[in-house]
Amino acid sequence: MKRSISLLTFAGAAIGSAPAMAADLNVTVEVPKLTVAEYHKPYVAIWIENPADSTAAGTLAVWYDADNREDKGSKWLKDMRQWWRKAGREMTFPADGISGATRAPGPQKVVFSGGSAALKGLKPGAYNLVVEAAREVGGHEAVRVPFVWGKPGKPATAKGSTELGAVTVSVK
Repeated sequence: MKRSISLLTFAGAAIGSAPAMAADLNVTVEVPKLTVAEYHKPYVAIWIENPADSTAAGTLAVWYDADNREDKGSKWLKDMRQWWRKAGREMTFPADGISGATRAPGPQKVVFSGGSAALKGLKPGAYNLVVEAAREVGGHEAVRVPFVWGKPGKPATAKGSTELGAVTVSVK
Protein backbone atom coordinates (compact mmCIF):
# COMPACT_ATOMS: atom_id res chain seq x y z
CA MET A 1 0.00 0.00 0.00
CA LYS A 2 2.78 2.44 0.87
CA ARG A 3 4.45 1.75 -2.47
CA SER A 4 1.27 2.60 -4.39
CA ILE A 5 0.87 5.91 -2.62
CA SER A 6 4.45 6.98 -3.23
CA LEU A 7 4.19 6.12 -6.94
CA LEU A 8 0.98 8.11 -7.23
CA THR A 9 2.55 11.03 -5.36
CA PHE A 10 5.57 10.96 -7.70
CA ALA A 11 3.34 10.80 -10.79
CA GLY A 12 1.23 13.72 -9.55
CA ALA A 13 4.35 15.81 -8.86
CA ALA A 14 5.69 15.08 -12.36
CA ILE A 15 2.43 16.16 -13.96
CA GLY A 16 2.30 19.31 -11.82
CA SER A 17 5.83 20.34 -12.81
CA ALA A 18 5.28 19.86 -16.57
CA PRO A 19 5.03 23.15 -18.51
CA ALA A 20 1.50 24.20 -19.32
CA MET A 21 0.83 24.17 -23.06
CA ALA A 22 -0.89 27.10 -24.68
CA ALA A 23 -4.48 26.47 -25.60
CA ASP A 24 -5.20 29.14 -28.19
CA LEU A 25 -3.53 31.48 -30.64
CA ASN A 26 -5.46 34.75 -30.93
CA VAL A 27 -4.82 36.67 -34.14
CA THR A 28 -6.11 40.03 -35.34
CA VAL A 29 -5.48 41.01 -38.95
CA GLU A 30 -6.41 44.48 -40.12
CA VAL A 31 -7.56 44.55 -43.74
CA PRO A 32 -7.27 48.20 -44.83
CA LYS A 33 -9.86 49.91 -47.00
CA LEU A 34 -7.96 51.23 -49.97
CA THR A 35 -9.21 54.15 -52.03
CA VAL A 36 -8.78 52.75 -55.52
CA ALA A 37 -10.93 52.66 -58.65
CA GLU A 38 -11.43 48.88 -58.55
CA TYR A 39 -11.33 47.40 -55.05
CA HIS A 40 -11.16 43.65 -54.47
CA LYS A 41 -10.94 41.94 -51.10
CA PRO A 42 -7.48 40.41 -50.65
CA TYR A 43 -6.66 36.73 -50.60
CA VAL A 44 -4.91 36.06 -47.28
CA ALA A 45 -2.80 33.16 -46.01
CA ILE A 46 -1.98 32.86 -42.30
CA TRP A 47 0.69 30.37 -41.31
CA ILE A 48 3.37 29.57 -38.76
CA GLU A 49 7.00 29.70 -39.82
CA ASN A 50 10.12 28.30 -38.17
CA PRO A 51 12.41 31.34 -37.87
CA ALA A 52 15.61 29.26 -38.00
CA ASP A 53 15.09 27.93 -41.53
CA SER A 54 11.96 29.80 -42.76
CA THR A 55 10.02 26.57 -43.32
CA ALA A 56 6.27 26.43 -42.76
CA ALA A 57 5.28 24.71 -39.51
CA GLY A 58 1.60 24.76 -40.44
CA THR A 59 -1.13 26.67 -42.26
CA LEU A 60 -3.79 28.18 -40.00
CA ALA A 61 -6.11 29.87 -42.52
CA VAL A 62 -6.50 30.74 -46.20
CA TRP A 63 -9.12 33.33 -47.14
CA TYR A 64 -10.02 33.26 -50.83
CA ASP A 65 -12.97 33.40 -53.24
CA ALA A 66 -14.09 29.78 -53.21
CA ASP A 67 -17.37 30.74 -54.91
CA ASN A 68 -15.61 31.89 -58.08
CA ARG A 69 -17.51 30.04 -60.84
CA GLU A 70 -14.58 29.62 -63.24
CA ASP A 71 -11.99 27.97 -61.03
CA LYS A 72 -13.29 28.09 -57.48
CA GLY A 73 -10.76 30.88 -56.79
CA SER A 74 -7.91 28.45 -56.16
CA LYS A 75 -6.16 29.52 -59.36
CA TRP A 76 -5.09 32.78 -57.67
CA LEU A 77 -3.79 31.24 -54.45
CA LYS A 78 -0.29 31.08 -55.93
CA ASP A 79 -0.23 34.90 -55.90
CA MET A 80 0.56 34.55 -52.19
CA ARG A 81 4.02 33.47 -53.30
CA GLN A 82 5.81 32.83 -50.02
CA TRP A 83 3.05 30.69 -48.54
CA TRP A 84 2.46 28.93 -51.87
CA ARG A 85 6.10 27.81 -52.16
CA LYS A 86 6.36 26.72 -48.52
CA ALA A 87 3.01 25.01 -47.97
CA GLY A 88 0.19 25.91 -50.37
CA ARG A 89 1.09 23.88 -53.42
CA GLU A 90 1.03 20.70 -51.31
CA MET A 91 -2.56 21.32 -50.18
CA THR A 92 -5.90 20.44 -51.76
CA PHE A 93 -8.62 23.10 -51.72
CA PRO A 94 -11.01 23.66 -50.18
CA ALA A 95 -9.15 22.53 -47.06
CA ASP A 96 -11.34 21.58 -44.12
CA GLY A 97 -10.85 23.89 -41.15
CA ILE A 98 -8.46 26.15 -43.09
CA SER A 99 -10.33 27.58 -46.10
CA GLY A 100 -12.55 30.57 -45.67
CA ALA A 101 -14.07 33.47 -47.58
CA THR A 102 -12.21 36.70 -48.21
CA ARG A 103 -12.78 39.31 -45.53
CA ALA A 104 -14.07 42.87 -45.68
CA PRO A 105 -11.91 45.83 -44.62
CA GLY A 106 -11.48 46.29 -40.88
CA PRO A 107 -10.00 44.27 -38.02
CA GLN A 108 -10.55 40.52 -38.43
CA LYS A 109 -10.25 38.56 -35.18
CA VAL A 110 -9.60 34.84 -35.36
CA VAL A 111 -8.90 32.31 -32.61
CA PHE A 112 -7.02 29.13 -33.48
CA SER A 113 -7.48 26.31 -30.98
CA GLY A 114 -4.45 24.42 -29.72
CA GLY A 115 -6.23 21.26 -30.92
CA SER A 116 -6.23 22.41 -34.56
CA ALA A 117 -4.06 20.46 -36.98
CA ALA A 118 -1.44 23.20 -37.37
CA LEU A 119 -1.02 23.76 -33.62
CA LYS A 120 -1.54 20.26 -32.26
CA GLY A 121 1.98 19.00 -32.92
CA LEU A 122 3.74 22.36 -32.57
CA LYS A 123 6.61 22.08 -30.08
CA PRO A 124 7.13 24.87 -27.55
CA GLY A 125 9.49 27.55 -28.81
CA ALA A 126 9.93 30.67 -30.93
CA TYR A 127 8.03 31.02 -34.21
CA ASN A 128 6.80 33.67 -36.62
CA LEU A 129 3.16 34.15 -37.48
CA VAL A 130 3.12 35.14 -41.14
CA VAL A 131 0.18 36.87 -42.78
CA GLU A 132 0.46 37.26 -46.54
CA ALA A 133 -2.04 39.15 -48.69
CA ALA A 134 -2.46 39.50 -52.45
CA ARG A 135 -5.16 41.48 -54.19
CA GLU A 136 -6.46 41.41 -57.75
CA VAL A 137 -5.55 44.66 -59.49
CA GLY A 138 -3.54 45.42 -56.38
CA GLY A 139 -0.41 44.59 -54.50
CA HIS A 140 1.20 41.90 -52.42
CA GLU A 141 2.53 42.02 -48.85
CA ALA A 142 3.69 39.70 -46.07
CA VAL A 143 3.94 40.61 -42.38
CA ARG A 144 5.87 38.52 -39.82
CA VAL A 145 5.13 38.66 -36.10
CA PRO A 146 7.44 36.72 -33.74
CA PHE A 147 5.77 34.84 -30.88
CA VAL A 148 6.58 32.08 -28.38
CA TRP A 149 4.37 28.99 -28.41
CA GLY A 150 3.99 27.00 -25.22
CA LYS A 151 3.14 29.61 -22.63
CA PRO A 152 0.86 32.63 -22.47
CA GLY A 153 2.55 35.95 -23.13
CA LYS A 154 2.09 39.56 -24.11
CA PRO A 155 0.57 40.28 -27.51
CA ALA A 156 3.04 41.01 -30.31
CA THR A 157 2.23 43.32 -33.22
CA ALA A 158 3.69 44.20 -36.60
CA LYS A 159 2.28 46.59 -39.18
CA GLY A 160 1.99 46.28 -42.92
CA SER A 161 2.37 49.24 -45.23
CA THR A 162 -0.10 48.69 -48.10
CA GLU A 163 -2.18 45.52 -48.32
CA LEU A 164 -2.20 44.79 -44.57
CA GLY A 165 -2.60 46.96 -41.48
CA ALA A 166 -1.67 45.86 -37.97
CA VAL A 167 -1.27 42.14 -37.30
CA THR A 168 -1.41 41.09 -33.64
CA VAL A 169 -0.81 37.65 -32.15
CA SER A 170 -1.17 36.48 -28.57
CA VAL A 171 -0.90 33.07 -26.96
CA LYS A 172 -3.66 32.40 -24.41
